[in-house]
Amino acid sequence: MARTALITGATSGIGRETARLLANSGLRVIICGRREERLVELERELKVITDVFSLTFDVRDNEKVVDAVDNLPGNWKDIDVLINCAGNAHGMDSIEKGDVNDWDAMLDINVKGLLYVTKAILKGMVERKAGHIVNIGSIAGKEVYPNGNIYCASKFAVDAISNSMRIDLNKFGIKVSSINPGLVQTEFSEVRFKGDKERAKSVYEGFVPLTASDIAEVILFAVTRPFHVNISDLNILPTAQANATLVNKSY
Repeated sequence: MARTALITGATSGIGRETARLLANSGLRVIICGRREERLVELERELKVITDVFSLTFDVRDNEKVVDAVDNLPGNWKDIDVLINCAGNAHGMDSIEKGDVNDWDAMLDINVKGLLYVTKAILKGMVERKAGHIVNIGSIAGKEVYPNGNIYCASKFAVDAISNSMRIDLNKFGIKVSSINPGLVQTEFSEVRFKGDKERAKSVYEGFVPLTASDIAEVILFAVTRPFHVNISDLNILPTAQANATLVNKSY
């Protein structure tokens, strides 16, 4: 039987493109997200390529995460690859002007949500002594930038969690990879700027940003390496971006 991958955040951006690419590469996919109508649409698209199962839940709700995973049909319970794509940024205010609701949203989804889903999946991986967890971090988890404060903190946490997981799960033969993109043009900035499409668009003007497909290709590479090879920690930037704050917008 083909390997099974569970992808959170599959209703948009990196998660959606990863689901498409893995499906086209012969993996069975469990697609997860909050927006049921988008999951239905994606499932319809992918089921002509591979076996697909969809789960509708919010990663912030641990009870629903556990219930969804525990109630997977028998032929879907053995998850070989977990890809934690669900994440968000809300607002870009200086720390003294920050909105506590934005802080909660970022910490609840980027950190606690990742932990909830991983915990729910790990039981089976530990029992089988096999599996691969891919956490989508960010260059913001490597260096901070002005007004990035809590978003950066959440991604620094993902970096620390990934490194800790790799140590704790080593004895079970479970791989842990952290994929850390720079500027990727998705719905990310629209969410961060609360639907301001013009402001979101300006983030990516003047250079060629990464695409969700670019990151999906790297994820596919990581999860298709032989057992003895683990892509542990990988930063990906568009050529125009040197670090979290320096972007050459002249080409």
